[in-house]
Amino acid sequence: MSHRLLRDARVHGVLFRIDVELAAAVRSERCECGGALHSARYPRKPRCGVDLKQLDPRYAVRFSFCCAQDGCRRRRTPPSVRFLGRRVYVSAVVVLIAALAEGATPRRLHRLRQLVGDVSRRTVERWRRWWRESFPQTAFWREHRGRFAPGIATERLPTSLLEQMPGTDVRARLIALLRILTPITTTNTDPPAHAS
Repeated sequence: MSHRLLRDARVHGVLFRIDVELAAAVRSERCECGGALHSARYPRKPRCGVDLKQLDPRYAVRFSFCCAQDGCRRRRTPPSVRFLGRRVYVSAVVVLIAALAEGATPRRLHRLRQLVGDVSRRTVERWRRWWRESFPQTAFWREHRGRFAPGIATERLPTSLLEQMPGTDVRARLIALLRILTPITTTNTDPPAHAS
Protein backbone atom coordinates (compact mmCIF):
# COMPACT_ATOMS: atom_id res chain seq x y z
CA MET A 1 0.00 0.00 0.00
CA SER A 2 1.22 3.49 -0.75
CA HIS A 3 0.86 5.77 2.25
CA ARG A 4 1.17 8.74 -0.10
CA LEU A 5 -2.26 7.96 -1.57
CA LEU A 6 -3.88 8.63 1.79
CA ARG A 7 -2.65 12.23 1.70
CA ASP A 8 -2.92 12.85 -2.02
CA ALA A 9 -5.43 15.68 -2.55
CA ARG A 10 -5.51 14.82 -6.27
CA VAL A 11 -6.95 11.36 -5.53
CA HIS A 12 -9.64 12.91 -3.35
CA GLY A 13 -10.30 15.49 -6.07
CA VAL A 14 -10.85 12.73 -8.63
CA LEU A 15 -13.18 10.90 -6.24
CA PHE A 16 -15.14 14.11 -5.66
CA ARG A 17 -15.56 14.68 -9.41
CA ILE A 18 -16.79 11.11 -9.86
CA ASP A 19 -19.34 11.67 -7.09
CA VAL A 20 -20.49 14.90 -8.78
CA GLU A 21 -21.08 12.90 -11.99
CA LEU A 22 -22.94 10.14 -10.11
CA ALA A 23 -25.10 12.75 -8.39
CA ALA A 24 -25.88 14.52 -11.67
CA ALA A 25 -26.99 11.22 -13.22
CA VAL A 26 -29.39 10.55 -10.34
CA ARG A 27 -30.70 14.10 -10.32
CA SER A 28 -31.44 13.94 -14.06
CA GLU A 29 -33.90 11.15 -13.33
CA ARG A 30 -37.27 11.83 -11.82
CA CYS A 31 -38.74 10.34 -8.68
CA GLU A 32 -40.79 7.17 -9.05
CA CYS A 33 -43.91 9.33 -8.55
CA GLY A 34 -42.83 11.59 -11.44
CA GLY A 35 -41.73 14.53 -9.29
CA ALA A 36 -38.50 16.45 -9.80
CA LEU A 37 -35.56 15.76 -7.50
CA HIS A 38 -34.26 18.67 -5.44
CA SER A 39 -30.97 18.86 -3.59
CA ALA A 40 -31.15 17.54 -0.02
CA ARG A 41 -27.48 16.99 0.65
CA TYR A 42 -26.21 16.58 4.15
CA PRO A 43 -22.91 17.43 5.80
CA ARG A 44 -20.37 14.78 6.70
CA LYS A 45 -17.16 15.06 8.70
CA PRO A 46 -14.96 12.88 6.53
CA ARG A 47 -11.63 11.70 7.84
CA CYS A 48 -9.44 11.38 4.81
CA GLY A 49 -5.86 12.27 5.68
CA VAL A 50 -6.03 15.50 3.67
CA ASP A 51 -6.72 18.96 5.01
CA LEU A 52 -10.24 19.59 3.73
CA LYS A 53 -9.24 23.18 2.93
CA GLN A 54 -7.24 21.75 0.01
CA LEU A 55 -10.41 20.25 -1.48
CA ASP A 56 -13.65 21.57 -2.92
CA PRO A 57 -15.79 22.86 0.00
CA ARG A 58 -18.49 20.40 -1.05
CA TYR A 59 -16.15 17.45 -0.42
CA ALA A 60 -17.57 17.18 3.11
CA VAL A 61 -21.12 16.90 1.77
CA ARG A 62 -22.92 13.69 0.88
CA PHE A 63 -25.01 14.37 -2.19
CA SER A 64 -28.65 13.44 -1.83
CA PHE A 65 -31.97 14.45 -3.33
CA CYS A 66 -35.60 14.41 -2.33
CA CYS A 67 -38.76 14.51 -4.37
CA ALA A 68 -40.30 17.97 -4.79
CA GLN A 69 -43.80 16.52 -5.07
CA ASP A 70 -46.03 17.40 -2.10
CA GLY A 71 -46.85 14.28 -0.15
CA CYS A 72 -43.97 12.25 -1.58
CA ARG A 73 -40.63 13.74 -0.47
CA ARG A 74 -38.96 10.37 -1.15
CA ARG A 75 -35.18 10.60 -0.75
CA ARG A 76 -32.67 9.40 -3.38
CA THR A 77 -29.04 9.20 -2.33
CA PRO A 78 -26.71 8.51 -5.25
CA PRO A 79 -23.93 5.96 -4.99
CA SER A 80 -20.57 7.34 -3.94
CA VAL A 81 -16.88 6.59 -4.40
CA ARG A 82 -16.04 8.82 -1.41
CA PHE A 83 -18.32 7.41 1.25
CA LEU A 84 -18.63 3.72 2.04
CA GLY A 85 -21.99 3.65 3.75
CA ARG A 86 -22.08 5.56 7.02
CA ARG A 87 -18.41 5.23 7.87
CA VAL A 88 -16.64 8.32 9.15
CA TYR A 89 -13.45 7.58 7.22
CA VAL A 90 -13.68 7.98 3.47
CA SER A 91 -13.77 4.82 1.37
CA ALA A 92 -10.21 5.20 0.05
CA VAL A 93 -8.88 5.18 3.61
CA VAL A 94 -11.02 2.17 4.59
CA VAL A 95 -9.81 0.18 1.57
CA LEU A 96 -6.12 1.09 1.81
CA ILE A 97 -5.81 0.66 5.56
CA ALA A 98 -7.74 -2.64 5.52
CA ALA A 99 -5.34 -3.84 2.83
CA LEU A 100 -2.45 -3.88 5.30
CA ALA A 101 -1.02 -7.34 4.84
CA GLU A 102 0.18 -7.89 8.41
CA GLY A 103 -2.57 -5.97 10.13
CA ALA A 104 -2.28 -2.99 12.40
CA THR A 105 1.15 -3.32 13.96
CA PRO A 106 2.09 -0.59 16.50
CA ARG A 107 4.54 0.94 14.00
CA ARG A 108 1.92 1.03 11.23
CA LEU A 109 -0.73 2.45 13.56
CA HIS A 110 1.66 5.23 14.56
CA ARG A 111 2.27 6.08 10.89
CA LEU A 112 -1.46 5.87 10.06
CA ARG A 113 -2.30 8.25 12.87
CA GLN A 114 0.19 10.72 11.43
CA LEU A 115 -1.49 10.41 8.04
CA VAL A 116 -5.22 10.24 8.79
CA GLY A 117 -5.67 11.22 12.42
CA ASP A 118 -6.65 9.16 15.40
CA VAL A 119 -7.51 5.71 14.08
CA SER A 120 -7.59 2.91 16.63
CA ARG A 121 -6.31 -0.62 16.26
CA ARG A 122 -9.89 -1.79 17.00
CA THR A 123 -11.25 0.25 14.11
CA VAL A 124 -8.65 -1.09 11.67
CA GLU A 125 -9.26 -4.68 12.79
CA ARG A 126 -13.05 -4.13 12.47
CA TRP A 127 -12.53 -2.95 8.88
CA ARG A 128 -10.38 -5.97 8.13
CA ARG A 129 -13.00 -8.30 9.64
CA TRP A 130 -15.74 -6.60 7.63
CA TRP A 131 -13.81 -7.17 4.41
CA ARG A 132 -13.04 -10.81 5.17
CA GLU A 133 -16.23 -11.92 6.94
CA SER A 134 -19.19 -9.60 6.23
CA PHE A 135 -18.42 -8.33 2.72
CA PRO A 136 -18.27 -11.86 1.20
CA GLN A 137 -21.78 -12.47 2.59
CA THR A 138 -23.38 -9.45 0.92
CA ALA A 139 -25.75 -9.85 -2.00
CA PHE A 140 -23.48 -7.47 -3.93
CA TRP A 141 -20.47 -9.78 -3.57
CA ARG A 142 -22.43 -12.96 -4.28
CA GLU A 143 -23.57 -11.35 -7.52
CA HIS A 144 -20.21 -9.91 -8.59
CA ARG A 145 -17.50 -12.30 -7.39
CA GLY A 146 -17.69 -14.43 -10.54
CA ARG A 147 -16.52 -11.47 -12.63
CA PHE A 148 -13.03 -11.80 -11.24
CA ALA A 149 -10.66 -14.48 -12.42
CA PRO A 150 -8.92 -16.51 -11.12
CA GLY A 151 -11.20 -15.91 -8.17
CA ILE A 152 -10.64 -13.67 -5.22
CA ALA A 153 -9.03 -14.89 -2.01
CA THR A 154 -11.53 -13.68 0.62
CA GLU A 155 -8.92 -14.01 3.37
CA ARG A 156 -6.92 -11.32 1.53
CA LEU A 157 -9.74 -8.84 0.84
CA PRO A 158 -9.55 -5.99 -0.11
CA THR A 159 -5.95 -6.52 -1.32
CA SER A 160 -6.96 -9.39 -3.60
CA LEU A 161 -9.59 -7.14 -5.21
CA LEU A 162 -7.16 -4.24 -5.66
CA GLU A 163 -4.74 -6.57 -7.42
CA GLN A 164 -7.44 -7.56 -9.94
CA MET A 165 -8.41 -4.01 -10.87
CA PRO A 166 -7.27 -2.49 -14.15
CA GLY A 167 -4.60 0.15 -13.98
CA THR A 168 -0.87 0.58 -13.97
CA ASP A 169 -0.57 1.86 -10.40
CA VAL A 170 -2.29 1.63 -7.01
CA ARG A 171 -4.07 4.94 -7.55
CA ALA A 172 -5.80 3.77 -10.75
CA ARG A 173 -6.67 0.39 -9.23
CA LEU A 174 -8.07 2.05 -6.10
CA ILE A 175 -10.32 4.34 -8.14
CA ALA A 176 -11.49 1.38 -10.26
CA LEU A 177 -12.32 -0.61 -7.12
CA LEU A 178 -14.22 2.29 -5.55
CA ARG A 179 -16.28 2.63 -8.74
CA ILE A 180 -17.21 -1.06 -8.57
CA LEU A 181 -18.22 -0.73 -4.91
CA THR A 182 -20.67 2.15 -5.47
CA PRO A 183 -23.78 -0.07 -5.22
CA ILE A 184 -23.01 -0.82 -1.56
CA THR A 185 -22.68 2.86 -0.63
CA THR A 186 -26.41 3.55 -0.45
CA THR A 187 -29.00 2.30 2.01
CA ASN A 188 -30.97 0.26 -0.50
CA THR A 189 -28.26 -2.43 -0.61
CA ASP A 190 -26.27 -4.36 1.97
CA PRO A 191 -24.67 -1.49 3.88
CA PRO A 192 -21.34 -1.92 5.63
CA ALA A 193 -21.71 -2.74 9.30
CA HIS A 194 -20.58 -0.19 11.89
CA ALA A 195 -20.45 3.52 11.37
CA SER A 196 -16.75 4.25 11.85
